[in-house]
Amino acid sequence: MFRKIDDKTYASPQITLAEVAYAKALGIGLIVNNRPEGESDDQTPGPDIEAAARASGMAYVAIPVTHAGFSMAQVEALEAALAAAGNTPVLAYCRSGTRSTLLWALAQAKAGVSPDEIAAKAAGAGYDIGPIRATVDVLAAQAG
Repeated sequence: MFRKIDDKTYASPQITLAEVAYAKALGIGLIVNNRPEGESDDQTPGPDIEAAARASGMAYVAIPVTHAGFSMAQVEALEAALAAAGNTPVLAYCRSGTRSTLLWALAQAKAGVSPDEIAAKAAGAGYDIGPIRATVDVLAAQAG
């Protein structure tokens, strides 16, 4: 269910309260919710996930991403969350895991990671960064 993108980052479709416990068992230290509240009737509410995460000793941050796209503020929020997590594994989730992976890709590019490496890691987890590849290239070049 959780797809490993790199040594410290996992992406996932919508998680449930039971999966919060599974994340804890895996050693996840931070859960990042990239799903806007009320996106669908069947999603577990973010505040419920947050309460379960915090009760399990994990950090939680919400960085909702709509289908309208990504902003630099979201990229920077994820960058800050990943930095705060240190070497602790992180689980990011949304409806399918795609928005979480794309936001991770943008944050990696802004940090200067090679676009080809980012694309390969995302593909290894079953995600395609094609829709944002041009932006990844630009951010990586700017980080330079």
